[in-house]
Amino acid sequence: MTNPLLIPCRHPRFDEIRAEHAVPALEAILARAGEEVTALEASLQPTWEGLMAPLYRIHEPLDFAWSLVHHYLAVLNSPAWREAEEKLQPQVVAYSLRVSQSRTLYDGLCALRDSPAWDALSGPRRRILESAIRSARLGGVGLPPAQREEFAAIHRELAQAGTRFQNNLLDATKAFALELTAPEDIEGLPSSLLAAAAQAARAAGRPEASAAAGPWRVSLEASSFLPFMKYSRRRDLRERLYRAFVTRASEGDLDNQPLIARMLELRARMAAMLGFETYARMSLESKMAPGVEAVDALLQRLRAAARPAAIEDLKDLARACGGGNSAAAADIRLWDVAFLAEGLRKERYRFDDEDLRPYFQFERVLEGMFDLAARLFDVRIRPADGEVPVWHPDVLFFRVTDADGTPLASFYLDPFSRPETKRGGAWMNPFAPRQARDEGRVDLPVAHLVCNQTPPVDGRPSSMTPMEVTTLFHEFGHALQHLLTMVDEPEASGLHNIEWDAVEIASQFMENWCRHADTLRGLSRHADTGSPLPEDLLRAFLEARNFRAGSDMLRQLYFGILDMELHHRHRSDGHESVRAVEDRIAALATVIPRLPEDRSLCGFSHVFGGGYAAGYYSYKWSEVLSADAFAAFEEAGLDQADAQRRVGRRYRDTILALGGGTHPMDVFRAFRGRDPDPDALLRQSGLLARG
Repeated sequence: MTNPLLIPCRHPRFDEIRAEHAVPALEAILARAGEEVTALEASLQPTWEGLMAPLYRIHEPLDFAWSLVHHYLAVLNSPAWREAEEKLQPQVVAYSLRVSQSRTLYDGLCALRDSPAWDALSGPRRRILESAIRSARLGGVGLPPAQREEFAAIHRELAQAGTRFQNNLLDATKAFALELTAPEDIEGLPSSLLAAAAQAARAAGRPEASAAAGPWRVSLEASSFLPFMKYSRRRDLRERLYRAFVTRASEGDLDNQPLIARMLELRARMAAMLGFETYARMSLESKMAPGVEAVDALLQRLRAAARPAAIEDLKDLARACGGGNSAAAADIRLWDVAFLAEGLRKERYRFDDEDLRPYFQFERVLEGMFDLAARLFDVRIRPADGEVPVWHPDVLFFRVTDADGTPLASFYLDPFSRPETKRGGAWMNPFAPRQARDEGRVDLPVAHLVCNQTPPVDGRPSSMTPMEVTTLFHEFGHALQHLLTMVDEPEASGLHNIEWDAVEIASQFMENWCRHADTLRGLSRHADTGSPLPEDLLRAFLEARNFRAGSDMLRQLYFGILDMELHHRHRSDGHESVRAVEDRIAALATVIPRLPEDRSLCGFSHVFGGGYAAGYYSYKWSEVLSADAFAAFEEAGLDQADAQRRVGRRYRDTILALGGGTHPMDVFRAFRGRDPDPDALLRQSGLLARG
């Protein structure tokens, strides 16, 4: 049988792919790619057809196979996949650096940019060429030979460290659980959590477990951890779980602290070798933000509005718990906040998330989300399960068409938590781009959407919290930008080649619809009665839209400011430790002191196991633009169907269609007709008056 990783295609044979395919396939692909690059260097012409097009063709099989290796590590993690990735990663990094550091290829790229042929290139091709030149420069092409080798070694070590960081975090997360056995252990816990906790206990080897009688297993996975922290009346158990959460991957063989220190040191060294003052300045070379100063200004402006609001939020909790609550008014601890906040919201707005959960059934939420896409963007999404293989029985498959039935794209959705093998969080993988082929044929884009929401329990469909609904909409927004692109150049199609701090615009835009009355009506049907979300509950939910908005924003700002501080001002050989930096930033951007043993940085996978190093600010940078984009729909009238379709079509034709072929500021201006309003996010969050 042919190795399935050697057959690039839109819809791989997921039923045949195994970990043992990875090493032979990738080593064969890398060997062939190396030979083809050498041949290209010997014969290249500084034209698109003589350089850029063949270079993409060479890389296409590698992108396909390597993407699948990382996909399996994330969704079906196993020792065999880890071993394969560990063996292959140095080889892939070495090949990537061999290409990016090729002076012959770089000179060809520059020659094309400086030639008369530049004027004939389309806008997307110009952007692609400029990005390739910048990537080569940031890849060390200008370094002397000896330094190039050191630079390559740093890249290899950073890649290995990032993988180890993620694996340590996954292992540490699944290594801890609270097993509850007594009725007093579960005081306050909702039935949905008890059912899920009993199912987790059965999966862990307690076949007698039941929702009614236990035992119940509560883990550090978000779908278990968050509701426990909100509803458990057992302050001692909340404390145990919280302390375990903020110390994940911080000791023993799974300790990420040495990795963090080493990665910061290596990133700083890499930046210095390329002539940058700091890694943050190097990182922002390829981002939308014009510089560190602009990022600092945005984060501090938002902090100035959010921190006073967060202090008021804490005072609200203190007032609320002043009369006989388990936490004394003057002694609110970090493991009390979610519990007290949920109680205060229940008192103030007359609902909590568990009141809403029965109305948000997964299948109905999907239908409502797809109906919204049809109304706004004139596309149709239909289930197509069984038409292609999938990597797990939970995975769903969908096809996307235009309103007239013209095929546009397809995507997979892997919705449910699997703590033993699946990385936490949620993401969208732009697996296959839109791509023009010969004779006018176009290959259509394919996306992988992955979430970790509450799975079905005891044969009942998955019911979702509002946060899980919002997360699904967020990832769907990413997918729409990938799936509805009209750019035929794969290197600039969909999310490809979009500046990192602009990639969250479309995802955060979609979150706004989770707080829109008509959309919520379309998403909701009671699991047992089929009745719609009651109007009084709907109104209460909308009234609570900005409940604790200051606290929520401040939490994300803390991580964004900390990320920039570590990658711009911190010095590995200086007098201030990483821990001291955390404490200093916490004093600015938190309102309750951290625990002395807090090691949350060891779980900061965005920055140390993903692509957000010196880039976590991107969420807020993008959110300013997404808030302003949603304001266009508000100005048109959210209850005006024709106006919504017109604005939706303009949004589709600009933000969703233009991909990485146009600078994101120009894309935004094409949609909005002006520059972004810097106050849009504060206004949307109800914080402008405090700013």
